[in-house]
Amino acid sequence: MKKYFSLVLFAHSIFALPFAMIGFFLGVTTTDQPFKWLLLVLVLLCMVFARNAAMAFNRYLDREIDAKNPRTLMRDIPAGKISANEALIFVIINCCLFVVTTFFINNLCFYLSPVALFVVLFYSYTKRFTALCHMVLGLGLALAPIGAYIAVTGVFNIVPVLYSFAVLFWVSGFDIIYALQDEEFDKGEELHSIPSAIGRKNALKLSEVLHVFSALCVILPIMFTPFSWAYYLGVAFFCSMLIYQHLLVKPNDISKVNRAFATTNGFASVIFAVCFLLDALLRTYFKF
Repeated sequence: MKKYFSLVLFAHSIFALPFAMIGFFLGVTTTDQPFKWLLLVLVLLCMVFARNAAMAFNRYLDREIDAKNPRTLMRDIPAGKISANEALIFVIINCCLFVVTTFFINNLCFYLSPVALFVVLFYSYTKRFTALCHMVLGLGLALAPIGAYIAVTGVFNIVPVLYSFAVLFWVSGFDIIYALQDEEFDKGEELHSIPSAIGRKNALKLSEVLHVFSALCVILPIMFTPFSWAYYLGVAFFCSMLIYQHLLVKPNDISKVNRAFATTNGFASVIFAVCFLLDALLRTYFKF
């Protein structure tokens, strides 16, 4: 179990999981749908299974590339900690578990489950032919809030879609920052990324633009849903973390990329979700 947790970097689930909780409790608190513990567990399982499949498939497909890159040489498959076949079996099992779990949620989730799997698995191919691979990764994680909302309500709504766009722009932006580390390697191996396509300086500018759009997408729900001070506090913190990570990484200094990628974005998503849930609690039970 420990080696599979290492394979899928389970701790990185912190990026999308908080937004899944936002989508779930948005459905519970803004509609007449009741809270159900079983449904919450099923949504969490879907998140785990989908992310396990996506990450393990990425490691499986990129195993030869990872073996050439000094930064990724010690990842589990090239380092021999887990075999390629074991990783592929793990992917298949998690895909099956994901589809089966959606069956017990509702029909719409079940019918859309192959689409969701296609998006999260397809990302692993994209660096081979398009620099827009960062956006595809963002799209995969952006399914979390809208998917959780649909699990509760069985319908679409503009507010969870806005949160999905927030995730899309947020993840795409910080993945561009993360890809700065492999700019020269990607060029040498003819792999596609924003930094290798337009250079470090322009890549950072594009990342900033994407993060501005992300900030707008967490602000716009205010037009559709009444929020308390807790939500505004969460928005302020999320936006401040977006700004902070761009202060950490400069065109001439990318030594703090990992700090900007993991720590800053981890705090951003968790604290924002906590503020959202606090807001929902205040509005639902204390009538703020």
